[in-house]
Amino acid sequence: MRIRRREFTHDYSIYHFGYTLWGEREKKDKLADLYESGFLPYSGIKDVKDTMYMARSIRVPLENFIPSSENRRILKKFENRFDRKITSFNDFDTDSISFRRFCNKYFKDWHGIDFDEKLRTVLGAGFITEVVTYTDEDKIIGYVLLDGDKKMSHYWFSFYDTEYIKQSLGMWMMINEVLEAKKANKSYMYLGTGYGEKARYKMNFKNIEYWDGSEWVADIKKLKGLVESD
Repeated sequence: MRIRRREFTHDYSIYHFGYTLWGEREKKDKLADLYESGFLPYSGIKDVKDTMYMARSIRVPLENFIPSSENRRILKKFENRFDRKITSFNDFDTDSISFRRFCNKYFKDWHGIDFDEKLRTVLGAGFITEVVTYTDEDKIIGYVLLDGDKKMSHYWFSFYDTEYIKQSLGMWMMINEVLEAKKANKSYMYLGTGYGEKARYKMNFKNIEYWDGSEWVADIKKLKGLVESD
């Protein structure tokens, strides 16, 4: 990985100087090693490929993972209701109008933003390895974009039928993908960044770890304090 740094912010009065840390993935790099070093795939600007950034990210160690009582409550809500199909990214039709409309509708209805251009950037970033499709008979219920290898998976983006917005379907999909990764004998499921209130739902998992800039820390109380102060 080729490392690049860019000045971000500073407070000269107390000699604090901030830099963002970027990494350009090279052919020899193993994806699991890059995630282990605290990097996540970058999708902030279109036409930028194979670029990663260091951030406070969250992961679930899978070897001894057991769903919490809250996890089990959510799992029961949709138990045996949907079919799951996983497709290699190279074999999935990301240009499908129905796929793009579905993803954009989710973001418009739930987040109030047009996601079409961002979706193109994510799909072109060079990281997605698999697309998971959840269906109820012939009806599409949701999609999950995964990045991963034999050792790990990254639950990067998800989209689901907004009919289920207030029924915890999004959380169910994430829990289910954690369980699927465990079944596949992977070591970790990465859940993305851990900043602010929007990251609080990721703390529904037991024994999560977060990247503090130097190492992975298994201290959820400390993580909650960081999230509250963001």
